[in-house]
Amino acid sequence: MNIQKKEFESNYLWFLTLSYTMVILLANWFDPRLIKIFNLTTDAGTLIFPLTFLLSDLITEVYGYKHARRAIWCGFLFNAIFILYGQLVIRLPNPDYPTQNAAFDLLLAADFRIILASAVSYLSSEPLNSMVMAKLKIRTHGRYLALRFVLSTALAAGVDSFIFGTIAFYGVMSNQNLMSLILTMWLIKVAIEMLGLPISIKLANKLKQLEKLDIYDTGTRFNLFALDTSYSQKNNHY
Repeated sequence: MNIQKKEFESNYLWFLTLSYTMVILLANWFDPRLIKIFNLTTDAGTLIFPLTFLLSDLITEVYGYKHARRAIWCGFLFNAIFILYGQLVIRLPNPDYPTQNAAFDLLLAADFRIILASAVSYLSSEPLNSMVMAKLKIRTHGRYLALRFVLSTALAAGVDSFIFGTIAFYGVMSNQNLMSLILTMWLIKVAIEMLGLPISIKLANKLKQLEKLDIYDTGTRFNLFALDTSYSQKNNHY
Protein backbone atom coordinates (compact mmCIF):
# COMPACT_ATOMS: atom_id res chain seq x y z
CA MET A 1 0.00 0.00 0.00
CA ASN A 2 1.37 3.40 -0.97
CA ILE A 3 1.46 5.96 1.82
CA GLN A 4 0.92 9.49 0.60
CA LYS A 5 3.73 11.90 1.43
CA LYS A 6 3.25 15.60 1.94
CA GLU A 7 4.89 18.79 3.18
CA PHE A 8 3.77 19.62 6.70
CA GLU A 9 2.87 23.26 7.28
CA SER A 10 5.25 25.18 9.52
CA ASN A 11 5.31 28.66 11.00
CA TYR A 12 8.88 28.64 12.33
CA LEU A 13 11.00 26.43 10.09
CA TRP A 14 11.82 29.34 7.76
CA PHE A 15 13.24 31.35 10.66
CA LEU A 16 15.36 28.45 11.92
CA THR A 17 16.74 27.89 8.40
CA LEU A 18 17.48 31.61 8.01
CA SER A 19 19.18 31.74 11.42
CA TYR A 20 21.24 28.67 10.58
CA THR A 21 22.42 30.25 7.32
CA MET A 22 23.36 33.53 9.01
CA VAL A 23 25.37 31.75 11.72
CA ILE A 24 27.28 29.84 9.02
CA LEU A 25 28.14 33.12 7.28
CA LEU A 26 29.29 34.76 10.51
CA ALA A 27 31.35 31.76 11.60
CA ASN A 28 33.16 31.52 8.27
CA TRP A 29 33.77 35.28 8.18
CA PHE A 30 35.62 35.13 11.53
CA ASP A 31 37.37 31.77 11.05
CA PRO A 32 40.74 33.25 9.91
CA ARG A 33 41.01 35.36 13.12
CA LEU A 34 42.84 33.48 15.88
CA ILE A 35 42.04 34.48 19.46
CA LYS A 36 43.28 33.52 22.92
CA ILE A 37 40.92 32.87 25.83
CA PHE A 38 42.25 31.70 29.21
CA ASN A 39 45.50 30.56 27.57
CA LEU A 40 43.51 28.59 24.98
CA THR A 41 44.05 29.49 21.32
CA THR A 42 41.21 29.04 18.84
CA ASP A 43 39.68 30.77 15.84
CA ALA A 44 36.97 33.36 16.43
CA GLY A 45 34.43 31.45 14.35
CA THR A 46 34.49 28.65 16.93
CA LEU A 47 32.62 30.83 19.42
CA ILE A 48 29.52 31.13 17.24
CA PHE A 49 29.77 27.99 15.09
CA PRO A 50 28.26 25.67 17.77
CA LEU A 51 24.96 27.46 17.22
CA THR A 52 24.79 25.70 13.85
CA PHE A 53 24.74 22.34 15.63
CA LEU A 54 22.10 23.58 18.04
CA LEU A 55 19.91 24.89 15.21
CA SER A 56 20.34 21.78 13.04
CA ASP A 57 19.56 19.63 16.10
CA LEU A 58 16.33 21.56 16.60
CA ILE A 59 15.37 21.24 12.94
CA THR A 60 16.18 17.52 12.88
CA GLU A 61 14.38 16.79 16.15
CA VAL A 62 11.17 18.60 15.26
CA TYR A 63 10.99 18.67 11.45
CA GLY A 64 13.25 15.77 10.44
CA TYR A 65 16.60 15.18 8.78
CA LYS A 66 15.30 16.14 5.33
CA HIS A 67 14.64 19.71 6.42
CA ALA A 68 17.99 19.90 8.22
CA ARG A 69 19.63 18.74 4.98
CA ARG A 70 17.91 21.55 3.10
CA ALA A 71 19.14 24.06 5.69
CA ILE A 72 22.67 22.70 5.27
CA TRP A 73 22.53 23.30 1.52
CA CYS A 74 21.08 26.79 2.04
CA GLY A 75 24.00 27.62 4.33
CA PHE A 76 26.50 26.25 1.84
CA LEU A 77 24.93 28.09 -1.11
CA PHE A 78 24.77 31.52 0.50
CA ASN A 79 28.22 31.17 1.99
CA ALA A 80 29.54 30.42 -1.51
CA ILE A 81 27.71 33.47 -2.89
CA PHE A 82 29.15 35.60 -0.08
CA ILE A 83 32.71 34.46 -0.82
CA LEU A 84 32.42 34.78 -4.61
CA TYR A 85 30.83 38.23 -4.43
CA GLY A 86 33.56 39.36 -2.06
CA GLN A 87 36.22 38.25 -4.56
CA LEU A 88 34.43 40.15 -7.31
CA VAL A 89 34.17 43.33 -5.24
CA ILE A 90 37.86 43.53 -4.33
CA ARG A 91 38.80 43.14 -8.00
CA LEU A 92 36.63 46.03 -9.22
CA PRO A 93 38.42 49.32 -10.05
CA ASN A 94 38.97 51.92 -7.33
CA PRO A 95 37.84 55.54 -7.71
CA ASP A 96 40.46 58.20 -8.50
CA TYR A 97 40.33 59.81 -5.04
CA PRO A 98 41.75 58.32 -1.76
CA THR A 99 39.67 55.60 -0.09
CA GLN A 100 39.93 52.92 2.60
CA ASN A 101 39.51 50.23 -0.04
CA ALA A 102 42.93 48.68 0.60
CA ALA A 103 42.03 47.86 4.21
CA PHE A 104 38.64 46.52 3.13
CA ASP A 105 40.19 44.42 0.36
CA LEU A 106 42.65 42.95 2.82
CA LEU A 107 39.76 41.78 5.00
CA LEU A 108 38.01 40.12 2.06
CA ALA A 109 41.14 38.64 0.50
CA ALA A 110 40.39 34.93 0.31
CA ASP A 111 42.76 32.40 1.75
CA PHE A 112 42.19 29.33 -0.41
CA ARG A 113 43.12 26.97 2.42
CA ILE A 114 40.58 28.57 4.77
CA ILE A 115 37.86 28.37 2.12
CA LEU A 116 38.68 24.74 1.33
CA ALA A 117 38.90 23.84 5.02
CA SER A 118 35.52 25.46 5.74
CA ALA A 119 33.78 23.76 2.81
CA VAL A 120 35.14 20.26 3.45
CA SER A 121 34.65 20.36 7.21
CA TYR A 122 31.14 21.82 6.81
CA LEU A 123 29.93 19.21 4.32
CA SER A 124 31.43 16.46 6.47
CA SER A 125 30.27 17.49 9.94
CA GLU A 126 26.87 19.13 9.47
CA PRO A 127 25.16 16.21 7.68
CA LEU A 128 26.81 13.82 10.16
CA ASN A 129 25.39 15.77 13.10
CA SER A 130 21.84 15.66 11.75
CA MET A 131 22.10 12.02 10.65
CA VAL A 132 23.36 10.88 14.07
CA MET A 133 20.63 12.92 15.75
CA ALA A 134 17.92 11.39 13.56
CA LYS A 135 19.15 7.81 13.93
CA LEU A 136 19.59 8.10 17.69
CA LYS A 137 16.04 9.39 17.95
CA ILE A 138 14.75 6.22 16.30
CA ARG A 139 17.00 3.95 18.39
CA THR A 140 16.02 5.62 21.69
CA HIS A 141 12.32 5.96 20.74
CA GLY A 142 12.54 9.71 21.23
CA ARG A 143 13.98 9.55 24.74
CA TYR A 144 17.20 11.05 26.15
CA LEU A 145 16.96 14.28 24.18
CA ALA A 146 19.83 15.96 26.05
CA LEU A 147 22.09 12.96 25.52
CA ARG A 148 21.28 12.87 21.81
CA PHE A 149 22.05 16.57 21.47
CA VAL A 150 25.43 16.19 23.15
CA LEU A 151 26.49 12.94 21.45
CA SER A 152 25.66 14.13 17.95
CA THR A 153 27.43 17.45 18.51
CA ALA A 154 30.49 15.85 20.15
CA LEU A 155 30.99 13.53 17.19
CA ALA A 156 30.30 16.13 14.49
CA ALA A 157 32.33 18.84 16.25
CA GLY A 158 35.28 16.46 16.46
CA VAL A 159 35.12 15.78 12.73
CA ASP A 160 34.66 19.47 11.94
CA SER A 161 37.53 20.65 14.16
CA PHE A 162 39.97 18.01 12.91
CA ILE A 163 39.26 18.55 9.20
CA PHE A 164 39.18 22.34 9.41
CA GLY A 165 42.26 22.64 11.60
CA THR A 166 44.30 20.21 9.52
CA ILE A 167 43.48 21.71 6.13
CA ALA A 168 43.65 25.35 7.26
CA PHE A 169 46.68 25.36 9.54
CA TYR A 170 48.84 22.28 8.90
CA GLY A 171 52.38 23.51 8.22
CA VAL A 172 51.49 27.02 9.37
CA MET A 173 52.13 26.11 13.03
CA SER A 174 53.85 23.28 14.86
CA ASN A 175 52.04 19.94 15.08
CA GLN A 176 51.78 20.36 18.85
CA ASN A 177 50.11 23.75 18.51
CA LEU A 178 47.86 22.40 15.76
CA MET A 179 46.64 19.51 17.91
CA SER A 180 46.11 21.93 20.79
CA LEU A 181 44.10 24.19 18.48
CA ILE A 182 41.95 21.28 17.21
CA LEU A 183 41.27 20.04 20.73
CA THR A 184 40.44 23.55 21.93
CA MET A 185 37.99 24.10 19.05
CA TRP A 186 36.31 20.78 19.85
CA LEU A 187 36.08 21.48 23.58
CA ILE A 188 34.60 24.93 23.05
CA LYS A 189 31.98 23.64 20.61
CA VAL A 190 30.90 20.83 22.94
CA ALA A 191 30.96 23.13 25.99
CA ILE A 192 28.73 25.71 24.29
CA GLU A 193 26.33 22.94 23.24
CA MET A 194 26.14 21.67 26.83
CA LEU A 195 25.68 25.17 28.25
CA GLY A 196 22.83 25.75 25.82
CA LEU A 197 21.06 22.47 26.61
CA PRO A 198 18.38 23.95 28.91
CA ILE A 199 17.42 26.42 26.18
CA SER A 200 17.63 23.96 23.26
CA ILE A 201 15.57 21.29 25.05
CA LYS A 202 12.91 23.81 26.01
CA LEU A 203 12.83 25.17 22.46
CA ALA A 204 12.52 21.69 20.96
CA ASN A 205 9.59 20.78 23.18
CA LYS A 206 7.92 24.15 22.62
CA LEU A 207 8.30 23.90 18.85
CA LYS A 208 6.73 20.45 18.86
CA GLN A 209 3.70 21.85 20.70
CA LEU A 210 3.37 24.88 18.45
CA GLU A 211 3.90 23.00 15.18
CA LYS A 212 2.21 19.77 16.27
CA LEU A 213 5.14 17.95 14.73
CA ASP A 214 7.57 15.35 16.03
CA ILE A 215 9.15 13.77 12.97
CA TYR A 216 10.91 10.40 13.06
CA ASP A 217 13.12 9.62 10.07
CA THR A 218 11.95 6.05 9.71
CA GLY A 219 12.63 5.01 6.12
CA THR A 220 14.59 8.17 5.31
CA ARG A 221 17.44 7.88 2.80
CA PHE A 222 20.30 9.83 4.34
CA ASN A 223 21.69 10.87 0.99
CA LEU A 224 23.17 14.35 1.27
CA PHE A 225 22.39 15.07 -2.38
CA ALA A 226 18.69 14.17 -2.22
CA LEU A 227 16.36 17.17 -2.06
CA ASP A 228 13.11 15.53 -0.94
CA THR A 229 11.55 17.16 2.14
CA SER A 230 8.21 15.33 2.30
CA TYR A 231 7.12 12.96 5.06
CA SER A 232 4.12 10.71 5.47
CA GLN A 233 1.74 11.06 8.39
CA LYS A 234 3.24 7.96 10.01
CA ASN A 235 6.53 9.84 10.45
CA ASN A 236 4.82 12.38 12.70
CA HIS A 237 4.62 10.96 16.23
CA TYR A 238 3.22 14.09 17.86
